[in-house]
Amino acid sequence: MDTRPHIAPAPDPEVSAQPKRRHFSPEEKIRILEEADQCSKPGQISALLRREGIYSALLANWRKIRDAEGMDGLRPRKPGRKPIPEANREVERLQLENLRLQERLRKAEFIIEVQKKVAELLGDGLVSPTNGPL
Repeated sequence: MDTRPHIAPAPDPEVSAQPKRRHFSPEEKIRILEEADQCSKPGQISALLRREGIYSALLANWRKIRDAEGMDGLRPRKPGRKPIPEANREVERLQLENLRLQERLRKAEFIIEVQKKVAELLGDGLVSPTNGPL
């Protein structure tokens, strides 16, 4: 049995290099969108996409953002979730509290119903303050 440690060969730097993600400035996005909008013959958009090195899905996404938010939507955004406005947080808190209280009410009503049935089965031996024993 071979007990010598196995040493892995050093990775090839050309192969292991991570590709860099391209970032387009808002001006580049606008320029590419304007060029794409001017394309009228078949194959012109494909040539534009190859020349710029982008996929058609990215172009479609930029168009959707531009149509929904205007040119300001093409500006870079901070990564992560958008902060929830204070009013929305309060509404969510109240909704959760409402659900919690509804569940407590449901349980309390169930307990009362069970107590009524038990009292009926056992015969109510309670003493009323005005009438004496029932």
